[in-house]
Amino acid sequence: MTNIDLKGRVAIITGGARGIGYATAQRMLASGAEVSLWDIDAARLAEAAAELGKLGKVSTETVELTDEASVTAAAASVAAKHGKIDILVNNAGITGGNGKTWELATDVWRRVIDVNLVGPFLTSKAVVPHLLANGWGRIVNVASIAGKEGNPNASHYSASKAGLIGLTKSLGKELAQSNVLVNCITPAAARTEIFNQMSQEHIDFMLSKIPMGRFLEVDEAASLIAWLSSEDCAFSTGAVFDISGGRAVY
Repeated sequence: MTNIDLKGRVAIITGGARGIGYATAQRMLASGAEVSLWDIDAARLAEAAAELGKLGKVSTETVELTDEASVTAAAASVAAKHGKIDILVNNAGITGGNGKTWELATDVWRRVIDVNLVGPFLTSKAVVPHLLANGWGRIVNVASIAGKEGNPNASHYSASKAGLIGLTKSLGKELAQSNVLVNCITPAAARTEIFNQMSQEHIDFMLSKIPMGRFLEVDEAASLIAWLSSEDCAFSTGAVFDISGGRAVY
């Protein structure tokens, strides 16, 4: 494992109780960071914190990411517990299941946009002032290859991730001279619990599109996120980093 120096840094990881978020917390703790896990599932958060706490300082916040008051309170809590905030990883997301655009329930479509796009907007709104006060910060948004290509039978998910790419680019430009860098990754699918929200047909479709012929490993995503959260990432902002096994063509 390549050594990435995050000593003295404090990172918020949304959706940190499982999947890519959990793996990212492991990698950041191993790199010397303190970590705050954010999730809606309080029981799962407690389990994750008990395990990850063996590696370093871990706190938790039970957060509804689509509720501004909940997000603002959680950010203030992290600053109080850890003394500051340096890194925000917007990892939490849902798929909303699969279906033709005209057959999807409107409330499901809106919920996916709320969690996957409005959520990162609200967390960024709450956390950026802390990063500006530090004079240093990193934001990493976990988008998706679907945001570039638009997966059939997943218009809500694809649109939300395309929006997250756009948010990354806009916020990155706004903060470009502040030493706060904002980037995103566009992974192909990883076999995590999010697969439970998809049809087998859609899972098979996603695998068929990956030239490497396998799904992403969560540790591979965590490595890229950790680097983007470090001082070694110094001249990239508003950028999109592909991690799709060769699927992306731009």
